[in-house]
Amino acid sequence: MNDFPVLQVDAVDVVRDGNLLLQAVSLTVRSGEHWALLGPNGAGKTTLLRMLGAFEHPTRGTVEVLGKRLGRVDMRELRTAIGHVDPRHTPRSPLTVHEVVLTGITNTAELVPRWQPSAEQLAEAERLIELLGLSHRHDAPWPILSQGQRGRALIARALMPNPRLLLLDEPATGLDLAGREQLLERLDILQRAHPELASVLVTHHLEELPPGTTHAMLLRDGQALVSGTVDDVVTSEHIGAAFDHPVRIVREDGRWSVRAAQPAHH
Repeated sequence: MNDFPVLQVDAVDVVRDGNLLLQAVSLTVRSGEHWALLGPNGAGKTTLLRMLGAFEHPTRGTVEVLGKRLGRVDMRELRTAIGHVDPRHTPRSPLTVHEVVLTGITNTAELVPRWQPSAEQLAEAERLIELLGLSHRHDAPWPILSQGQRGRALIARALMPNPRLLLLDEPATGLDLAGREQLLERLDILQRAHPELASVLVTHHLEELPPGTTHAMLLRDGQALVSGTVDDVVTSEHIGAAFDHPVRIVREDGRWSVRAAQPAHH
């Protein structure tokens, strides 16, 4: 077990084209923690996630990913050690679920010509396909998969290099009710099967938070309003402030939901 954090963000500003997208954001993520980045559209969640995934540099401040400081390290090499799930990833040819998962080893969109996975890699692909509830779709080609099945296949793909960090950018977007529930159920199983894995998930819907979420950061206008354990952060008061709308947060059976705040009766 490494003592150093999986992610360490210190006083980061991100300026793009003269616009301040993130301001003085700090975040520490340790092994086994599952963070949610919450906030309205345009709050800076995706900008922060791209930095955590070693796709962007901070303008000011420091970011260390897996102990390596951005700006002093080969970003492409660092990205191979991060499980980044891009919901827009699409293979050009009609690969099967099994083949898409295997492309996680080479970090390519297609299977590499003349490349052969090892027996261990094939076994790992089978384990992850089963873990994400896709065994029955093992040989199904990409074009006929549902959006939810594609999303879970991409999570399995991201886990193939055995990363210590999994990044999820609005993984439940566009899913119907069944697709969302299957995704959350599988993320729950995954987190228990990989207790050392750390994850960071971006969403603006509390209903999409996996029950295993341990920590949260609320962002608004590029600033972190509050950050810490999920029970301290995901409160009616904090969520109402982040989204500038009075709400009542309900948590039952490990899941969150939002209700309109009842007007006070005088």
